[in-house]
Amino acid sequence: METELLDSEALLVGLAFIVALGIGAQWLAWRLRLPSILLLLLFGFIAGPVGGLLDPDAMFGDVLLPLVSLSVGVILFEGGLSLKVRELMKIGSDVRNLIGIGVPLAWVLISALAYLVLGLEIEFALIIGAILVVTGPTVVLPMIRFLRPRGDLGPILKWEGILNDVVGATLAVLTLEGVVGGRGENPVAGAALGALTTLIAGGGLGVAAGFLLTFLLQRYWIPDHLHSPMALMLAVVGFAAADHVHPESGLVMTTVMGIVLANQRKVSIQHVVEFKENLRVLLISSLFILLSSRLDLQLLEQIGYRDFLWVGLLLFVVRPATVFISTMRSKLSFREKLFLSWMAPRGIVAAAVSSVFALRLLEAGFENAERLVALTFLTIVSTITVYGLTGPFVAKWLRVSDAHPQGFLLIGAHDWARKIANALQEQGVRVRLADTNWGNIRTARMEGLSTYYGNVLSEHVVEDLDFTGIGRLLALTPNDYANSLATLHFTEFFGREGVYQLATESADGADDVESPSNLRGRSLFCGGSDHVEISRRFSCGAVVKTTNLTAEYTFEHFKERYSEDALILFVLPDDKDVWVATMDRPLDPQPGHRIVALVNP
Repeated sequence: METELLDSEALLVGLAFIVALGIGAQWLAWRLRLPSILLLLLFGFIAGPVGGLLDPDAMFGDVLLPLVSLSVGVILFEGGLSLKVRELMKIGSDVRNLIGIGVPLAWVLISALAYLVLGLEIEFALIIGAILVVTGPTVVLPMIRFLRPRGDLGPILKWEGILNDVVGATLAVLTLEGVVGGRGENPVAGAALGALTTLIAGGGLGVAAGFLLTFLLQRYWIPDHLHSPMALMLAVVGFAAADHVHPESGLVMTTVMGIVLANQRKVSIQHVVEFKENLRVLLISSLFILLSSRLDLQLLEQIGYRDFLWVGLLLFVVRPATVFISTMRSKLSFREKLFLSWMAPRGIVAAAVSSVFALRLLEAGFENAERLVALTFLTIVSTITVYGLTGPFVAKWLRVSDAHPQGFLLIGAHDWARKIANALQEQGVRVRLADTNWGNIRTARMEGLSTYYGNVLSEHVVEDLDFTGIGRLLALTPNDYANSLATLHFTEFFGREGVYQLATESADGADDVESPSNLRGRSLFCGGSDHVEISRRFSCGAVVKTTNLTAEYTFEHFKERYSEDALILFVLPDDKDVWVATMDRPLDPQPGHRIVALVNP
């Protein structure tokens, strides 16, 4: 009993250690503005083979790899929830070609290079080629959020990454079955049968689970607090059922289920999406720690210059070739194709599949099967390092992204909102005003301001709006609840840090009429600057004025001239950044900064 207790305690400590390492790596990567998976791999490698602090095989035993597969299925379910078929109206042909032409071409090229450069057996080369055709969404999606590529590039990369994981995993399974000899004398017919089984089992169960959950939610047969758990349960059960019919069909099932739920219009699933996003971060963090801690130092020591040459060819030959051949008739520009050529990192699916396949190959008599894991992780680390560290510079050089957008989407195009927008635009800051009042929109357009006429709470506003250069939201309407809804609606897009709204008239203490803090954006400006107060000041003749501070004319001189009544709106410390004055962080402008403030005449 005492030994079992000690084992339980060790397992508990190990689980806590994995979660702490994973989330700690995510936080540190955010602080350092680095790809999170780089630090996850580094932390796992140090904790496992280097430090000997973590041994996943001893902790989980035979449960480890099924647990990894199931977690990948849940991650792809969350990815499927972000795939809107409406996006395919513009990018469908590009995605189709990148999958239908690009994947087979990449498989052939990667396999050929593995055979010629690494000297691998042809069967082994075909397997590693099938595994590495994926461009993992676990890496691509964070990079998209960080780089903010313009136009259709973001949706194309998102669709390609998520679908590639499913297609690549299925291709790898069929290749492995053909190599190991599981389909008898006719491997081509066996592969076709396997693909058909995967499509029917995974796709059929995914569609059924998606429609079943929609049916139950539509009739209110599931209480609100069980919506997310029920969705997760159906995804897990469907994954297991599909995988039982055919290996890796579960990945198809969870992805299809997510797509079905994302594109139905009968019930809202936003709360389910939010739950899955939080779960995805935890799963990705834990999985990369687990898998990287399983690496064998002896295998890594065998990596030589041929392996690095092979990875270099994957980066600089295979990916550009597949992109440019697949998009020969595309409307994408040359710069956009170059960017797509520079965005193919491998992620968790490649790591998980290679770990599972290594065991299958060892059982089938392949002596160098463990090398599969080492080569896969070398590719993952290399692609993430190269793409992650150089991506912002390449995107900036090609002029295809807004990695650090400082512009504003203003909700409300009334008189003084337009004055603030004009002041920002005069300083070179990109602004766009949104309003449902056509008179306000027409006046704003006559003043040379970019506008959006419509309801910003619409389901498709994020797809319809041009967010080029826009990185934050200012909710300036007189309706506090409308402002709160707008900030909540755009929190996923801009982050909680980037959504702002006016204070309420009751900001002096009447909390009973103010939206709860967890349902609000950051309170704009200072000193009780609600809509009524700002409107009163404008009606009394106040103006929006931009002032350059110098060593001779400091912020103290500014306050002496305009008195303490001057309301600081923004501070521009340089030509690249804009600071927003908020009630939780008043600004302290310094010489060299520009102040945009509301001052009395």
